[in-house]
Amino acid sequence: MIQGEEIQRIGVLTSGGDAPGMNAAIRAVVRSCIYFGKEAVGIFRGYDGLISGDMKNLDSRSVSNIIQRGGTILKSARSAEFRTVEGRQKAYENILKFGIQGLVVIGGDGTFRGAGIFSEEYGIPVIGIPGTIDNDLNGTDYTIGYDTAVNTAAQAIDKVRDTASSHNRLFFIEVMGRDSGQIALRSSIAAGAEATIIPEKPMGVDELVRILEKGAGRKKSSSLVVVAEGGKPGHSIDLAREVNERFSYYDTKVTILGHLLRGGSPSVADRVLASRLGVVAVESLLNNKSAVMIGVVNNQINFTPFAQATSNVDNFEQELLRIANILSV
Repeated sequence: MIQGEEIQRIGVLTSGGDAPGMNAAIRAVVRSCIYFGKEAVGIFRGYDGLISGDMKNLDSRSVSNIIQRGGTILKSARSAEFRTVEGRQKAYENILKFGIQGLVVIGGDGTFRGAGIFSEEYGIPVIGIPGTIDNDLNGTDYTIGYDTAVNTAAQAIDKVRDTASSHNRLFFIEVMGRDSGQIALRSSIAAGAEATIIPEKPMGVDELVRILEKGAGRKKSSSLVVVAEGGKPGHSIDLAREVNERFSYYDTKVTILGHLLRGGSPSVADRVLASRLGVVAVESLLNNKSAVMIGVVNNQINFTPFAQATSNVDNFEQELLRIANILSV
């Protein structure tokens, strides 16, 4: 794009893991383009779609009846080819071919790292919208999909509690969160779990057994331990085996919620957040902003450079951990 040239065509893509509310963000971007008299181009399968030229114009009808739908109508992917110089060159050639003058990318840390490199290499204006259930980015209090994922987890844990109390069982419930324990912590408090295992503050087996023994001493009919996957799915299975070898008061079971947390209709909070950020993303491109992620901090719009949004993330809610410890007695 020639510097100073007015943007007429804006591309939008979703990249990385899907998150409930991505469709609401796509809808907001497309409708904002229409409102400002611009054209919207949908790019399918994330950066892979940029490389292969899998794109099409989107209009109001293209995004009708999607605000309540989970997943993403544009599909999503993690692109190994986009990490290469040759892959990004192909993407740039297709941007020129389709006349795209600005990009809105919806995703998480990997999405924004790629966007930052691409924007720097080719001067393409790019705005990021945080769409990830992990809530693991600097510069925003909440990411799109996080609220829905926490609600889904809490509802599932409530159902597990019913069967646990009926059979005098100890359940280890694993939720997504490879490097972030925010889903685990918030859903654990909401569902009244006895303990929470998260990457930010590891808990040893000795400490966990002590907590469970206290509950057994009070004749609790069941116990729940919420576990963030912590680097590998199935982490809870190994942990449950270790605990069961030393503490056999309960019949021990494991439930892995996994990709259940990515699906379902987005919550009202996620729909509103996605709509708000989608509008601001288009306005930001038209006002010559680039290489920043839009977030909301203390209910105010906040702009964070991509590099800062993805480096040394430190938005863990220490106060919630304190609350969880107090309520686990």
